[in-house]
Amino acid sequence: MPENAQARSLLIKPASGDCNLHCSYCFYHDRPTDPYRTESRRHRMSAEVLDALIAQGMALDRRHATFGWQGGEPTLMGLDFFREVVRLQQKHGQSGQSVSNGVQTNGLLIDADWARFFRQYNFLLGVSLDGPATYHDAYRRTVNGKGTQAEVLARLRLLRQYHVEFNVLSVVNRVTAQHPVEIYDYLVNEGFAFLQFIPCVEVDPTTGQLTDFSVEPEQFGDFLCAVFDRWYNGGEPQASVRDFEAILAVYMGQEAPLCCYQERCGSYLVVEHNGDVYPCDFFVQDDLYVGNILETPLERLFEHPVVQRFAAAKAEPRPECRACAWLPYCQQGCPRFVGVEGRRQHYLCRAYQRFFAHSHDGMMALRDRLLRQQGIAPEAAPAPPARPVGRNDPCPCGSGRKYKQCCGARGKV
Repeated sequence: MPENAQARSLLIKPASGDCNLHCSYCFYHDRPTDPYRTESRRHRMSAEVLDALIAQGMALDRRHATFGWQGGEPTLMGLDFFREVVRLQQKHGQSGQSVSNGVQTNGLLIDADWARFFRQYNFLLGVSLDGPATYHDAYRRTVNGKGTQAEVLARLRLLRQYHVEFNVLSVVNRVTAQHPVEIYDYLVNEGFAFLQFIPCVEVDPTTGQLTDFSVEPEQFGDFLCAVFDRWYNGGEPQASVRDFEAILAVYMGQEAPLCCYQERCGSYLVVEHNGDVYPCDFFVQDDLYVGNILETPLERLFEHPVVQRFAAAKAEPRPECRACAWLPYCQQGCPRFVGVEGRRQHYLCRAYQRFFAHSHDGMMALRDRLLRQQGIAPEAAPAPPARPVGRNDPCPCGSGRKYKQCCGARGKV
């Protein structure tokens, strides 16, 4: 087994991008490069593909196997499909091997039977909720235009009633970005202790321009800073925010558990409903097709030249990133945001610069406290995260100008 096998996981789309909602900001809408979105037929994973997927997935790591079920909407497959998933995992598993299943869902199809199943087999759910109805229903609607917030909230309360573990996923778009404190407080007051905030940045495939619901970099930076202040809570966070904790792990000297903050891509593969494999869900396109699990096992597909090139592409920092003090923390972010509207730099670069500068002292204080709890004396005067940006260095925002003539002149980090 390769040394990095423990880092390998699978993101599986058993119903491809099919969904029972029609969210106007959906990642899967109108993507001409996605070979599955141009088809009109219904997408469902076959028994043959499922059996091969589970057998190969369980063999990737004999200690612990990880399966992430996503879409579209994976619960469209029905509860019996997931009962078969568990049966096959038991069939193909080895003595002492553990398995993790995660489902990302809009939650609308979940009832008591689903909840009992998820609890019995320890599934972890990620449920989409963008905050109060005013903001959630702005984009998350049915095909008939009906808002969904009340129904999602009811399903979340059902999951809590059955003691199912779940995270709440909130999309930060141009509407929600304006209300960070209200949304954070709303979620926490509802008792949701595990939160994720996902930036919405989508390009209109017809015009090549950003959609009007995409969050702007300055908005997202302000949103992160405001939520961080609420989360930090004087050094005593009362909730879990996934990105903040991933970045805190880097402050602790660990690798971030989120791929966007890792030096390389390639820690997971995407498996489509028919067994086709790609290196990332944001890059399901013909030129990044890796193979099919009915023809080539996953173990070999992880070593495929396409996957290796895709993973390595992020490892070499861009010139503007090498000059940035925050490179060890952001690791250039997610590649999907590079080249938006033809821009050379990462679209959210300024947002992250602002956030890292704003949160640094708080992160250091949390790091020091955690180290002391582990019996480790923190450094009295920790070194800066990287070489500061000089006045004559290329501006980290990627504008191509010197720092003193760009963000430095405007007083921005």
